[in-house]
Amino acid sequence: MDYLDKLNPQQKEAALHTEGPLLILAGAGSDKTSTMTHRIAYLIKEKGVRPYEILAVTFTNKAAKEMRDRVEALIGGNINMWILTFHSACLRVLRKHAEILGYDRDFVVYDPTDQKAAVKSIVKEMDLNDKKYTPAYFLSIISDCKEKQVDPEEFLALNGGDPKSVLIYKVYSAYEALLKKNNAMDFDDLLLNAVRVFEQDEAALLEYQERFRYIMVDEYQDTNQIQYKFVRMLAERHNNICVVGDDDQCIYQWRGADIRNILEFEKDFKNAKVVKLEQNYRSTANILAAAHSVIENNRDRKDKKLWTSAEDGSKIAYYRADDERDEARYVAQEIDRMKSSDRKYSDFAVLYRTNAQSRTFEEALSRRDIPYRVLGGLRYYDRKEVKDLISYMRLVQNPADDIALLRVINEPKRGVGAKTIEKLQALAKVRGESLLQVLADEEVVDSLSAKASAGIREMVRVITEYAAEKDNLRVSDIYDGLLVKTGYLKMLEDNNTLEAEGRIENLMEFKSVIYDYEKDDMQLSLAEFMERIALLAEVDNHDENENAVVLMTMHSAKGLEFPFVFLPGMEDGLFPGWRAFDREDGLEEERRLCYVGMTRAKERLWLTSANMRTLYGKTDLTRESQFLREVDKHLIDGDAIYEKKRDAREMMSPDGFSGEKPFNPFDQLRYAKQQTHANVNAAAVAAQLAEGMRVNHPKFGNGTVLNVNGKIIQVQFDDGSVKKLAAGMAPLSKLD
Repeated sequence: MDYLDKLNPQQKEAALHTEGPLLILAGAGSDKTSTMTHRIAYLIKEKGVRPYEILAVTFTNKAAKEMRDRVEALIGGNINMWILTFHSACLRVLRKHAEILGYDRDFVVYDPTDQKAAVKSIVKEMDLNDKKYTPAYFLSIISDCKEKQVDPEEFLALNGGDPKSVLIYKVYSAYEALLKKNNAMDFDDLLLNAVRVFEQDEAALLEYQERFRYIMVDEYQDTNQIQYKFVRMLAERHNNICVVGDDDQCIYQWRGADIRNILEFEKDFKNAKVVKLEQNYRSTANILAAAHSVIENNRDRKDKKLWTSAEDGSKIAYYRADDERDEARYVAQEIDRMKSSDRKYSDFAVLYRTNAQSRTFEEALSRRDIPYRVLGGLRYYDRKEVKDLISYMRLVQNPADDIALLRVINEPKRGVGAKTIEKLQALAKVRGESLLQVLADEEVVDSLSAKASAGIREMVRVITEYAAEKDNLRVSDIYDGLLVKTGYLKMLEDNNTLEAEGRIENLMEFKSVIYDYEKDDMQLSLAEFMERIALLAEVDNHDENENAVVLMTMHSAKGLEFPFVFLPGMEDGLFPGWRAFDREDGLEEERRLCYVGMTRAKERLWLTSANMRTLYGKTDLTRESQFLREVDKHLIDGDAIYEKKRDAREMMSPDGFSGEKPFNPFDQLRYAKQQTHANVNAAAVAAQLAEGMRVNHPKFGNGTVLNVNGKIIQVQFDDGSVKKLAAGMAPLSKLD
């Protein structure tokens, strides 16, 4: 048993406890994997348990492979043991018992692309508006239902008979029928149907209960309802279930994780033993103390506190920047300063709350020629929604850009098929015209389907309209107009998914890019802006194995560690995010995310905020994050954190939050729409104008009307320039 001597007393206690329920509360950096693998090795080598009788489940194939490799290294050979992800374990059950549910054993598994295609065919068959009712919209609801074991009939009963619920019921029912007809299951079905097998066939359940005398579950805080039920049913016979997790790191409730599973383990399994792994092998003492001073403010958590035998280390650095560009400059400067011959760029990580924040750091690092790579997401300018809108802007600047048009001709969907596009390209080649010129031909458009014809006409009209007025409009006005009038924004809003919300946030952040350039140059033209963006966006992506600074969200960073970590955007409304205040437990989950971010750091941790931030196209003064104010001040070095006397309203709040809801980026959508639809007001103003009147234009300033002739208004501005403006689009206002 010499191999157990490598464990600390608490790890060894957990490894040696094999009979009955066991909860291992494994804090961040406490080397839980060693505890689990040594426990499995002890069961096999010392207790004589056959590997065949042990089930270990986790969430990723990478974690499962690491666990298997380490167990085999400990016991000195290959093992016939289920060390699998939840989905893989359930798939094995179903391959043997699918007939119980009416499936053949050789059923196929539909991936997300297959699912979307299936729902798309149902939407088409039901003659629904595919812009309003997208596959993603229905699939998000169906997935949530399956996780809660709610079938179509139960969904309808729970949600009443309103038209929307009836429609979802019909699509859900048709989707289930299509899966069954094609002998297919989706990923949610793998979990759900494995539980159904156990519920419907007592012999099948007994078979696996008898086989798996010992069950181990990793990352138990991330389990959802159906995963909980799966392991609970398997463990009922022998009651030898060991779960490993940390309630302080439950950060995936938004995708179904139920923190109650770990908080209530001792209620679910009587006489459960609890072992706390509180010794941290990752971070310095100051980092751990700072992280604890934040997380201890959560009320729904197990009592524990990480400690380390390592030195105190440096204090937590804090910088209060003027704005987001100053913040990014500071981070890049610190990386430059800290980088030395014995340090790699990959030792540094910038962990932000939202993907939209990456843009300023990409730019700041590029200016200093510091290599970087974006993990858990694309580079900001490579994101689909950003590239789509840039393509629309390229078409306004250069209507002959066929590459840009081909990218967006069906964004949003306009019903133009691949064969039709091929014919249009052939016609353009014969005529020697651009695709947009061909699509402006009424005879050509009339030959298309009714849906495609209507969509193409509107797209051509919008692009042509803005192309004609591009020199008379601010870049931000053009952007707002394209975002709304092309239908792109509505497409994302109709998707009604978290992914779509994230894409909308990125588009609002792209407006911040435009504002930044307009602040520096009020006369900025579209051509100048597109040139600057093109040069910036052409920076090469870096290979994952390259020596580069890592940029990623805090959600993506869970399970990773870095010597040097920066947590930017420590402001109320950004982190904690504005959504946190819509749910009773939202602030606690955000605080857990802050704890996860802080405990990724091994040696140094930097926290930053900006006094003023332009985000989602809106500039606001900010208040330092509640989490920042919770950090023990004795552990912070750098700028002072603003403290004010708490008023009565704050004293009433257990979390100390004033009750004022932070800025919601989706408020900016309404502003964008208002700005875009301002052409109605512009036409009304134009009707009131006459020669000699004084007017203001947001781009050109004050001026005098020289002539009003139908749809054209001629204005001489105070700088001496004379402009001809479109009456229906020019954002003119009368001066008193």
